[in-house]
Amino acid sequence: MIFLAIGLLAVSLALYLLTGDGDTIAGLPRDEFPRVAALLALLIFLMAGVTRLTAGRVAEALKALGSWAAIFLVVISLYTYRTEIGEVRDRVVEELNPGTVQTVSPGMEGSGKGAVVSVKRQGDGHFIAKVQVNGKAVRMIVDTGASTVVLRPEDARRAGILISALDYTVPVDTANGRAFAARVKLDKVSLGAVTLEKVDALITRPGALHQSLLGMSFLSRLRSYEFSGNRLVMKS
Repeated sequence: MIFLAIGLLAVSLALYLLTGDGDTIAGLPRDEFPRVAALLALLIFLMAGVTRLTAGRVAEALKALGSWAAIFLVVISLYTYRTEIGEVRDRVVEELNPGTVQTVSPGMEGSGKGAVVSVKRQGDGHFIAKVQVNGKAVRMIVDTGASTVVLRPEDARRAGILISALDYTVPVDTANGRAFAARVKLDKVSLGAVTLEKVDALITRPGALHQSLLGMSFLSRLRSYEFSGNRLVMKS
């Protein structure tokens, strides 16, 4: 069996090299094929070890082989339904951790272009999202009615902004009435796999906002955003 495992690896390597830039190999996505081949070879190698240890003891050998067969079936099942399992995992995480941003598609590797993310509507009707502002986590309400991103002073401070040096001259209307805010430009704002740089924003004075807002200075720079059922889907 050891030679069978080695042979499987050799054949798999040959197929991988000979297929060039093909999208699939033996019906599997090209980037997944090496992992599946290595897993099969490992299982064969382990079964060979069990068979050698139980040589002459047929009952124990059959029991061991049955156990490995069951493990193999479980692994294959998990691999086959990995997408569905991932979706269930994401839903559980969303319920346990409101504001979690679900990445529907990561987009182009390294740039995030073409990424698709979504957030779930909360019980109060708001779309709450965990946003990275200058690399720091900030919970924000996604608000299409806000003309710009608006940060509470405590969130701005967490994002590394020196709020004491700001000039609060911009009048804004909030749920608490008229207030004044300061204009800033955020180095980086990330919503899951979607990242924008140099985002216009306002910083309010203490007590003016209960929650920071992810407004149109971010949303308008996306390729699109749309409401679908109880989700807000955004594309970069």
